[in-house]
Amino acid sequence: MAGEAGPDGLIPTTDRYGTALGDIVRCGYCGHGQLEPMPATAVLESAYAEAASDDYLREEAGQRATARTMLARIERKLAQERGQAPFLQKLALLDLGCWVGFLLAEARQRGWTGVGVEPSAWASALARERFGLDVRTSGLFEADLDPGGFDAVVMADVIEHLPDPGAALDRVASWLVPGGVLALALPDAGSPIARALGERWWSILPTHVQYFTRGSLEILLSRHAFRVLEARTAPKAFTVRYYLERLRGYSPPAAERLVETAERAGIADRLVTPDFGDRMWMLARAR
Repeated sequence: MAGEAGPDGLIPTTDRYGTALGDIVRCGYCGHGQLEPMPATAVLESAYAEAASDDYLREEAGQRATARTMLARIERKLAQERGQAPFLQKLALLDLGCWVGFLLAEARQRGWTGVGVEPSAWASALARERFGLDVRTSGLFEADLDPGGFDAVVMADVIEHLPDPGAALDRVASWLVPGGVLALALPDAGSPIARALGERWWSILPTHVQYFTRGSLEILLSRHAFRVLEARTAPKAFTVRYYLERLRGYSPPAAERLVETAERAGIADRLVTPDFGDRMWMLARAR
């Protein structure tokens, strides 16, 4: 299972399924997996700083649709927790690992103020130049942010990339206002489809160093002073074309034929949100 990052380095989209930067060892109690040996933090930071890919730019409509779903869930929970409509006061959002900023752009349209943190120089520059967003080119641990400055922090497809996720949660807790919420979306290594596919699961990728289950993520959150408020699946919206192209990781000829079929049927660019049950969403409140 262990392998190399590949010629494109560590980028957010790849079809090199079943390839990790080390062997994956699992906890017999909670099912959590992590790389052994763990890549050096400096190596990962350098790779993420150099990451560049326009795959998600072509999927902007789906990315924004997914962002709207996430923001609506956060707003509902804040309203429930605070007993008021979500925007009786202006809310502040921090998006860690924001990539090119689609979620922040959607949040701004809904009335949020927002800050993004993104280690990729390419992606963070695009977020600033294309959308005029306040996105800092930085890693999570280097980010210079005001303590207690945010009502919500989003870590979407982020925590599974971190060698020390517990330390990251401690930093996040310091940035939240009292009663603020943390939203996480990430692959679920304990899901039925992940267990069935084993080492060929599509979320075993060179970019991932942690493989959380719902149980292991809940344990981690509890140990770092967070209380889980909501847990559910977190499907993503993409075009039919995008999902079919991902099948190249299993059979390039089949993927090509299916894309051609979808194009002939006129559905290749239709947005779909299939729920395979192997992505989880958790909202947690800092205690």
